Amino acid sequence: MKVLLTGGAGFIGTHVHHQLVAEGHDVVVFDSFRPDVHARRPDPRPGLIIGDVRDADAVTQAMDGIDTVVHLAAKVGLGVHLDDIDDYVSSNSLGTAVLLKSLGNVHNLVYASSMVVYGEGRYDCDDHGQVAPGPRRTEDLAQGRFEPPCPYCGAPLRPDLVTEDAAMDPRNAYAASKLNGEQLAAAWARETGGRVTALRFHNVYGPGMPRNTPYAGVAAIFRSALERGETPRVFEDGRQRRDFVHVRDVAAAVTLSAAALPHRPPFTAYNVGSGTVTTIGEVAAELARAYGGQPPVITGEYRLGDVRHITASSDRLKNELGWKPAYDLQTGIKDLLGQDRW
Repeated sequence: MKVLLTGGAGFIGTHVHHQLVAEGHDVVVFDSFRPDVHARRPDPRPGLIIGDVRDADAVTQAMDGIDTVVHLAAKVGLGVHLDDIDDYVSSNSLGTAVLLKSLGNVHNLVYASSMVVYGEGRYDCDDHGQVAPGPRRTEDLAQGRFEPPCPYCGAPLRPDLVTEDAAMDPRNAYAASKLNGEQLAAAWARETGGRVTALRFHNVYGPGMPRNTPYAGVAAIFRSALERGETPRVFEDGRQRRDFVHVRDVAAAVTLSAAALPHRPPFTAYNVGSGTVTTIGEVAAELARAYGGQPPVITGEYRLGDVRHITASSDRLKNELGWKPAYDLQTGIKDLLGQDRW
């Protein structure tokens, strides 16, 4: 199988590239090497195309002989402020649209989505069953009331795992752009007879995590603070529930999905997580222990565009494609630590 891998020089892309090559596939990497992510821009070479997915001519030329496209290229990050909403829409929504228009005779696409498309996770109320909490209110957060109440009775809610058929509720610019990419890809599949698998990644960590860039997830932010000799700072009360999945497990999910595409429905979405619910405070504490740093400080600070809890079930991916994560958090952090000290 010949694969075009957009964003193939990035954090996740590098691991996907290695996994695809290890499985015997021919891979062409397409990456813009945007300066806010990459320290240097290499020269093009066989198997590496320097280009932007918004450049239709470059993307069309890259499709020559391709069987499957794995589309990882995107502007990622928190997306909780409106200052760069146009960059998210341009890089992600427009970039995906140009890619889809340029696919030509290529009918197989793996699209890198994100668990942020769900917004807040699943919640249950004792009296009202499953409910969707309303927008977070500044006055609640400022008073340290971080848990969303039932929108009907105000009672405490119980967070639970989200499945792929949950309602979409993106709550920031990045989330909206990733959901828009899914919708565009689904429309392309319907119109062309193509096949799309959208992988909704959880919080990805592991060797090669970016440092000190807008692309650094919370685990990378904590790791960078510890390397500077600083104490990790945890927002809210540290009890926000997340799922941290190792980048090599993510790469395995991508390659499995790419190989299975010819036998899949026109559009399928899969959650990709470790299956273990972990709080952000626990991750900060685990990293601090691993790096020999000070225990994290719980600051009570908040960002209005953040969600409180988001964890999802990855059972569909496990049952339908036989995927199984190989790393728990402790093993994954040991792997990260060993890579950093190597």
